Order: sequence, then C-alpha cells, then structure tokens
Amino acid sequence: MANLKYWLWLTTRQGLSGQQMTAVLRHFGSPEGAYFADQGEYRLVEGLSQGAAQSLGDKSLDQADRILGDCDRLGIQILTLQDALYPERLAAIHQPPPVLYWKGKPIAFDEEAAIAVVGTRSATPYGVRAATQLAMELARRGALLVSGIAEGIDAAAVRGALQAGGTVASVLAGGIDVVYPKENRYLFEDVAASGALISENPPGTEPRGPLFPVRNRIISGLCVGVVAVESPRYGGTLHTVGHALEQDREVFAVPGPWDAPASEGTNRLIQEGAAKLILSGEDVLCEFADRFPQRLGRRAGLSPEETRQRLEGAQNGQLQRQIPEPQISREEKKEVDIPPGEAYIDWKECQEKLTDDQQAVLRALEQGARKADDVVEQTQLPVRRVLSALTILQVQGYVREESGKRFCLAVRWKTE
Repeated sequence: MANLKYWLWLTTRQGLSGQQMTAVLRHFGSPEGAYFADQGEYRLVEGLSQGAAQSLGDKSLDQADRILGDCDRLGIQILTLQDALYPERLAAIHQPPPVLYWKGKPIAFDEEAAIAVVGTRSATPYGVRAATQLAMELARRGALLVSGIAEGIDAAAVRGALQAGGTVASVLAGGIDVVYPKENRYLFEDVAASGALISENPPGTEPRGPLFPVRNRIISGLCVGVVAVESPRYGGTLHTVGHALEQDREVFAVPGPWDAPASEGTNRLIQEGAAKLILSGEDVLCEFADRFPQRLGRRAGLSPEETRQRLEGAQNGQLQRQIPEPQISREEKKEVDIPPGEAYIDWKECQEKLTDDQQAVLRALEQGARKADDVVEQTQLPVRRVLSALTILQVQGYVREESGKRFCLAVRWKTE
C-alpha cells in the first residue's frame, strides 16, 4: 500500500505531462525513487520543465490518501505498471498510463481478442445500425468489445455487444464515478456489471476536452484491432486510428456513402490503404482466428432472425432513453468533430487533436517537402510511426504527397 501511494503521488503532479512522467520513471526507476529525490536531481531529468520539477518538490501524500479512500468507498481497483495484472500490450505502447483505475471484473487483455469499435458522436442511423450489428457479431463470436461510452457510435457498439451477451470494456476520459454523458448512466452500470470501466484518471475527474484525445491511446493500446465505423475527416476517431497505426494494431473501417460527411474520414482511410474495408464482423475476426483459436469461434454466430430481433431490442432501448445530446464546451466540440475551415490553421488548437508523432512530423515538414526517410532522420522516430503519422495527416488534409514520394504541408499554420 505504501508503494501504491507513491504511484498516486507521481500521477497527480500538476504540470507533469505524460512524456515527462515517462522520463521521470525512466530516470529514477520507480515513483518512490522520484519521491525521495531532491530538486537538484530533478534538474537532471531530460525534458523536465521547471514547473514540473517544482510540482515534484511537493511531497504531500494527502491527495494520494484521498484517492485511496475514494477508491475503497466506490469499489474501484488500482493497477500500476509494476502489477502482474497490468496488460502487457498496453505497457508496450509509447507513454503507457502509469496507473489504471478499474471497476468491474478482471480481464486478461493479453489473452483476449480485444477489438475497439469507435466513431463519431454525431452518428447517422446508418452508422448506429452498422456499429450495433458489428459489435453484436464480434461479441457473439468471442471477441472482447472495447470502446468509449459516449453517444453515437460508441454507445451503439456497447449496446450491441451487451445484447449479444458479450463482455465490454469502456475506457473513460474522466473518473470512473463521473457519468458522462449523464443519460448513459444505465450503460455505465451494465458495463461495470458484465465487463469493466477503465480510466487513467482518479475518481472525481471531470471529462474535460483535452482528456479525450489522451484517453484514445489506451483504447487502441488495449486492443489487437480497431474498427472505425463513422468519422468525418477530422475528429477523435481518426486520433484513435492514428494511435492504432503507431502501435502497429490492425485497422479496419466500415465504408459509407461516398458523399456522406459522416463517412468522409473512414472512406479516406480505406482510400489511403490505412484501413481494411469490412462488411461484417467476420471480416475482422478472420484476421485473428489463428492467433486466438480458443477465444474466437467457440459460439455459433447469430441467425438472421436472431440478429434482427436483437438489433430491434438495442435500437428500441436507445429510442426509449434517447435524450438530446448534452451541450458541451466549444473546446470539446473542436476536439471531436469540427474541421478547420480556413487556409490558416491555428497550431495551438490543432495540438489537442494530434498525437506527439503527428506534431513532430508536421514540424519536420515546416521547412519544405521531405521524403519519408528524411522525416525519420529529422524526427528520430521509428519508420513505422512516421509512416503512420503521414497517413493520418494525409487523410485529415494537413499533408499531401507530391511527385517523387515527397511529402509537404497542405495548410499554413498560424502559430501566434
């Protein structure tokens, strides 16, 4: 328990970014080592800002004690990177969350064919039906469904998996005890009863806009594959796909009408070769059948009539509880689905929507067109992660490919 307090102390330091936290752990070897270090030692940590160093100088454990009390009261478990139950596939990603808060049953992610189904909040009826049926097929055949729990595609996928009697893990941007959106309280309860609610943020954390893109790396990191059902050209869905590509996960996309704004992002993923076009859950599961023979295919799929009945049940349940989407801040709207519409793009606004790799690639292209190998050399990122970042940036319209396989900026950045 004493060791756990140091993990909570480290992860609640104000002004300490995920990258800086990883650097601190790498330098000191453990949160306890960081706790007992002095200011002089903090100055030796690569990339640590002055504000972060000052925050590490606060040795109070009061906040850690409060979090432990809240978790005990709410029935929330805490996993740290050093725990045996911490998923290895998540620990292997760039900047894994040092702490996971967990409510529900234990899930051995490394043994599961975990598939994320993600998409826009502003889903069309076509997208809702596709996500619901896809999740039903995946869950029925033995896959573990992973998603957020927001309205739109996320909620439709969760309902579909639950209708099929499957297990669902929902990764939240806020604290596990903070229901967002509030009309999805019943989904929170159902997921906690049959699966797990997971967050890297302590109880009581409100799901602010900047937390959503950070959360997305965990959704993809827990999975072996990510399916994008509906997404405009800019938004949180493509952010998750970007992380999936960087993490070497399989990416799939459901095609939509060629002129549908809600499907522009998914259609372009297919067009650019970043995602495999799928028309059913079987199109996804066939990629993992040899890898998870004991998990997949143990149950027969649903018959057409069973599928129809369960789809109706999921959709009727949605309609009975349908409440207009809650008003959220302009900042959150920008993060989710609002595309830039001018020749000059505000760099500060776009940073929240871009991964660290994508930002590094954009900076490398500021001086002019570059080949992918040149970008790799300039950024010092692995080739796979550079190529993944370039793919998503092309889909979003920030980068274009010129003759000679050279990449350049397709927008002008406003940095002041």
